[in-house]
Amino acid sequence: MAAPTTPLRRYGMPSFKQVLASIANAWQTRRGEIDDSADKIAGHLSRGFALQGEGEQLDDNLFGLALGNILQSYDSELGGFGDAPKFPPSMTIEFLLRMHHQRGDSMALHMAEHTLMQMAFGGMYDQVGGGFARYATDARWLVPHFEKMLYDNAQLARVYLHAWQITGRPLYRRIVEETLDFVVRELRHADGGFYSSYDADSEGVEGKFYVWSAAEIRTLLGDEADLFMRVYGVSERGNWEGHNILHLPHDPDEVAEELGMEPALLQQNLAAARQILYAARARRVWPGLDDKVLTSWNGLMLAAFAEAGRLLNRPDYTAVAVQNASFLYRVMRGENGRLFRTWKAGAQPKYNGYLEDYAYLADGLLALYHTTFDEKWYVWARELADLMLTHFADEATGGFYDTSDDHEQLLHRPKDVQDNAVPSANAMAAGVLLRLGLYEGNGRYWDIAERAVASLYEPMSKYPTGFARWLCAAAFIMGNPQELAIVGDHGLDDTERLIATAFTAYRPNLVVAVGQSGKAIPLLANRDMLDNQATAYLCQRFVCQRPVTTSAALAAQLEA
Repeated sequence: MAAPTTPLRRYGMPSFKQVLASIANAWQTRRGEIDDSADKIAGHLSRGFALQGEGEQLDDNLFGLALGNILQSYDSELGGFGDAPKFPPSMTIEFLLRMHHQRGDSMALHMAEHTLMQMAFGGMYDQVGGGFARYATDARWLVPHFEKMLYDNAQLARVYLHAWQITGRPLYRRIVEETLDFVVRELRHADGGFYSSYDADSEGVEGKFYVWSAAEIRTLLGDEADLFMRVYGVSERGNWEGHNILHLPHDPDEVAEELGMEPALLQQNLAAARQILYAARARRVWPGLDDKVLTSWNGLMLAAFAEAGRLLNRPDYTAVAVQNASFLYRVMRGENGRLFRTWKAGAQPKYNGYLEDYAYLADGLLALYHTTFDEKWYVWARELADLMLTHFADEATGGFYDTSDDHEQLLHRPKDVQDNAVPSANAMAAGVLLRLGLYEGNGRYWDIAERAVASLYEPMSKYPTGFARWLCAAAFIMGNPQELAIVGDHGLDDTERLIATAFTAYRPNLVVAVGQSGKAIPLLANRDMLDNQATAYLCQRFVCQRPVTTSAALAAQLEA
């Protein structure tokens, strides 16, 4: 049959050629209308939730409003906020933990813990290999979208770490360690960079790498299979497309009590069984690895390893963090100090860094400084903050653009202020500037950040799960933040005792500096050791208490 000589309409829609002809005609005959429409579209792109210059004065009522709206969306039966699919609400949980810390809000802690427990017991958590999948497709956290993302695991490791600090629950520590061990084992380049993700599918089938049949488990575990299957909800029929997604339908401690076993012995048996299953799973065809290294996501994971190294007394995690920061400095930092966005092995780093690259990395470097007290990491964080102010700042309405002033020109220079799967880069930048303001005694850093935070009072109060990182920054501002200068030599016993005292509890509103010179970090300037002993100066907005030299005296000041 001969091809038609004129374009055909199908399903009531014009053909592509007809669309092109119509566009050409409109361009020639209605140019003014098109230009006007383009201007309106660009205007809409520029609006949405935006920083509005001067906002409302921050006050404690903000947190009451935000908590009320979070409670309305809270799933009191299954944990989390809103309906399926359920994404890990790391930023919201972090805010809830801060509200428990600052306001003694027991419901905030309950919502946080309930959600953390449900995620840890569900199929979204890899019960065999550690680490979290991207989200749960159902309300029960059972069936994941099996893709594993670096950024999710970075944020979740950190929030479980903080929950462990507050509650002391061994489960939370185990989740942190298993998640970070997964990253070291499977998402880390030999030079120290972290890869981006694992795909959801292998051999063209989603989840094939992660699911099990009852017969497989019986073959692998033998006499231990029945106990393992009971704990992890394994059945002959399966719970997903004829296979089993491992999960914990009941708290293992409750199962141990029912069986008359010591919980520690049960955990020991389960750990041995998981190792057997992991070895068997490793022989399967693996999901695809996205092996690009992104500066921003590496900054998130850097913070997780650095903080876990300090709080869990894991020097191996600290070493991973130091190697990662060294890699990023060597590979992702250009000669002029500007950041590249992405790198893959065997190639050169490329693309101009975005705001999130600077903000996330600066946050990670401050966490690393809090762990090692090597001032070079602090100096680099401050350098990145100054580059943000130079190349990303919006002088008109406050905050920062997502792209630099010398980025390729776009129709609309984006400025996203909402949290999504990753935190708002603007909110992270504000958090960095607030802490630097305390280290530096620099009102400029603090004022720029506070102005940005205050301008979002209304959306923070009305839509807290979309602005949780901003709420954390607001909590820092309103939480009577403290500066601790420990004058002494890092590594010596008297200095280390004071450092350890500072980190015995969850203190999100405390910044710590250690050393004997204020040349790099002004918080240390003009402070002396007493009686040739390491000495702690605890201050609040630069008004300091009397210097002390013992852990007991410092603890009393911190807890007052």
